[in-house]
Amino acid sequence: MHLLTRRRAACRAATIPGMGNAAEARRSINDDTGPARRGGGARTEGLTKVYGSGDMAVRALADVSVELPAGRFTAIMGPSGAGKSTLMHCVAGLEDATSGKVYVGDQELGALSDRGLTKLRRERIGFVFQAFNLLPTLTARDNILLPMTLAGTTPDQEWLATVVRVLRLGDRLSHRPSEMSGGQQQRVALARALVTRPQIVFADEPTGNLDSRTGGEVLNLLRNAVDDLGQTVAMVTHDPVAAGHADAVVFLADGRIVDVMEVPTPDRVLDRMRGLGDVR
Repeated sequence: MHLLTRRRAACRAATIPGMGNAAEARRSINDDTGPARRGGGARTEGLTKVYGSGDMAVRALADVSVELPAGRFTAIMGPSGAGKSTLMHCVAGLEDATSGKVYVGDQELGALSDRGLTKLRRERIGFVFQAFNLLPTLTARDNILLPMTLAGTTPDQEWLATVVRVLRLGDRLSHRPSEMSGGQQQRVALARALVTRPQIVFADEPTGNLDSRTGGEVLNLLRNAVDDLGQTVAMVTHDPVAAGHADAVVFLADGRIVDVMEVPTPDRVLDRMRGLGDVR
């Protein structure tokens, strides 16, 4: 494990109550059925995305080549209109590239049929959005298992128990969204994203609807998913504090990558964003 990741994991294990035994969680995912076996993360090669045509064409992404390494937490930042969400949507297979290539692991998305792309999104990609997108009539447990229910598959009970324990949801599984706080709902959304053991989890402004305390808890949980569950996370955010939880930050401006920062801190990220004309 990356040295910084080990230090962060050790620090959080000592300071965040209820996280469970990190070593035990790591052992549970380092066998031949854990997320790490898939490896590869995601990457793009010369990715370009254009909306419209002719004089009305808008180039949202221009020749973007970036890697989202396996087992790491990558933040994607930039001013409004920089192409952050478009990049995430293209890598997640929610939008087609105009040109260039997108890979999830060793699978090139452009080579897949519509059915194959749907299968990949269902089985290898998890999503956590600003809006929790929980079904109000379902319990937390049923919301967590919804992707597998729709796919007609059975959850791995040991893995489900690990996710529930790490995200501290054991006493909330029978509750409906209206009976939970915003932070608890976002934990359920994160559990839903993790339960299928995806190759990568995409988080789009996951703390945007939360107060600072609850948002910090969710960011710690995303960090914990990387360190203790072997997950790969890519997060779009405007928040330098949120980006400070990541292993690296990719900065976009005008549809192009303008910088990559390793070992980010909120102050360093804020200074870089000021340089891009975004001081929020």
